[in-house]
Amino acid sequence: MGKFGSGWVNGLLGVIIFSGSLPATRLAVADLTPLFVTGGRAVIAAMLAAMFLVALRQAKPRRKDILPLAIVAIGVVIGFPLLTGLALRHVTAAHSVVFIGLLPLSTAAFAVLRGGERPRPAFWAFSGFGAATVAGFALGQGGGSLTGDLLMIAAILLCGLGYAEGATLSRRLGGWQVISWALLLALPIMAVFAVATMPTDVMAVGWRAWAGFAYVSIFSMMLGFVFWYRGLALGGIAGVGQLQLLQPFLGLLLAGLVLGEPVAWTMIASTMVVILCVVGAKRFA
Repeated sequence: MGKFGSGWVNGLLGVIIFSGSLPATRLAVADLTPLFVTGGRAVIAAMLAAMFLVALRQAKPRRKDILPLAIVAIGVVIGFPLLTGLALRHVTAAHSVVFIGLLPLSTAAFAVLRGGERPRPAFWAFSGFGAATVAGFALGQGGGSLTGDLLMIAAILLCGLGYAEGATLSRRLGGWQVISWALLLALPIMAVFAVATMPTDVMAVGWRAWAGFAYVSIFSMMLGFVFWYRGLALGGIAGVGQLQLLQPFLGLLLAGLVLGEPVAWTMIASTMVVILCVVGAKRFA
């Protein structure tokens, strides 16, 4: 498998891991507050990152890498989890799927601005149609509000910036190193965040909630980014970023399997259209 193909495989693995975040978060917030889940998962992931960095004797980032790492931290460690958590106070989870479908466009746009990529016009056509398909599917679920929508738009913009910035850095530092240093950079803030919102009665939290919390802490916040940033670096930020179009549908499928939620035929039909858009975007990326 060539470098480009390896990038798409790694990117797909990252998307599959990220797709479990929504069902896992739903399990976690059944007994834990969204604020604690946001801060706590970053703290646990940062501890794992520190272990990896020390065990593998990784060199410290250079001074010029601090600002890009801070952008990654603001985008994917702090901004996206916090803003989506706040948005879900105003909109349903199904409604928020529309904005996850717009994440590839956000990533591609910041790849052009920050990563120097120049995809062909056909790429934008496939990307836009794929995002429109996701939007049409999610909007059909209802449950929106202006406040929630604005928070989700801000979350997607920050996440796209973090993805593009991290992918550019990973070409030099490595994928898992980027998210590891970003987690450590955000650790002081997130530690305060987690301690301040810690549940008063830990024993009252069910095992399903802890299992969901463990998933978003270890997989969503750490391991998923290892594959994702490697995929973006090898296969191209704008091209591999289109795999995110599959994330809402994979997440809903997992929600059906894990949480017992019904899976409509429209989900399957929309998924097929999105897959075709991802193939087309890959060809012209």
